[in-house]
Amino acid sequence: MVMIFTLVTAVQEKLNEIVDQIKTRREEEKKQKEKEAEEAEKQLFHGTPVTIENFLSWKAKFDAELLEIKKKRMKEEEQAGKSKLSGKQLFETDHNLDTSDIQFLEDAGNNVEVDESLFQEMDDLELEDDEDDPDYNPADPGSDSTD
Repeated sequence: MVMIFTLVTAVQEKLNEIVDQIKTRREEEKKQKEKEAEEAEKQLFHGTPVTIENFLSWKAKFDAELLEIKKKRMKEEEQAGKSKLSGKQLFETDHNLDTSDIQFLEDAGNNVEVDESLFQEMDDLELEDDEDDPDYNPADPGSDSTD
């Protein structure tokens, strides 16, 4: 019995050592993976050191790309601009456009009627007259403000 107890105790101790070794190995592997992941993350943030030569070559490439984009945009605007006329050019080419809004309203049946009698007695209204103000200066928009 004593012999079996000694053997079982020795086996238990050996198994405990093996389990401890496995645990420490797993912990070390875990720490190693964490360390590798941390270093990989640091590598993501660590780029090429900027020198004057590197910057100038990058700047030249960047300026060339911007110039190319601007040229494309200008070509697109020119192509789109050829078919579009400005408002002034439209009115100069088609004299019917100056009455087209009125014609459109008449065709739709929306005749606007104005009661002119409302505007005939303008003397009764108390309107501010800037010309009567001695401090009024038309060249200075803030001259009529009160202090």
